Amino acid sequence: MKKLTNRGLHRDIAYFYLGLIIAFSFSGIILNHRQDWYPMNYVYDSKPFELQIPEDTKELTKEYIISKTEDVGKYDGHRVREGKLRVYFKGNAIFDADATTGKGIIEFKRKVPIIGHSMYLHKSTNNFWVWYSDIFGVAMLVIAITGVMIPMGKKGFKARGWKLAVLGMIIPILFLIFFS
Repeated sequence: MKKLTNRGLHRDIAYFYLGLIIAFSFSGIILNHRQDWYPMNYVYDSKPFELQIPEDTKELTKEYIISKTEDVGKYDGHRVREGKLRVYFKGNAIFDADATTGKGIIEFKRKVPIIGHSMYLHKSTNNFWVWYSDIFGVAMLVIAITGVMIPMGKKGFKARGWKLAVLGMIIPILFLIFFS
């Protein structure tokens, strides 16, 4: 039986999680810039729409909205906030309108293939996926620790690696101190 080494453990865990590392890297970068481009929901079509708003806003119920929007899609929820009405439909259609006039626009959205779907990995709350992601997090710790412990001579952790590690830790700490 072969001896288990830091290098072997580091390599094998990295190989096993290669696909997830790539997917999390891409989706993490995209999530950092979601205000500029959000591939989970890009608008592929839109059209003006007007919903007749009842005199009494208490009548603006789920049932009322369903009866007036059956031809748009299957109702998935709504809200009224700061004079704006938003109605969600299954299949990623959203109606945004003025809550007093009912005039607005329906946007039909879909995910960017592959990239938009990989973002689901970052956002999923599926019980299995949460546990799998937690195990992945532990595996990333093992990769970091075994990587530090791989002897590398003049370029190893004891020689210069510790300086890079300290610098790499200082940057997030400073961010937390000054920007959170």
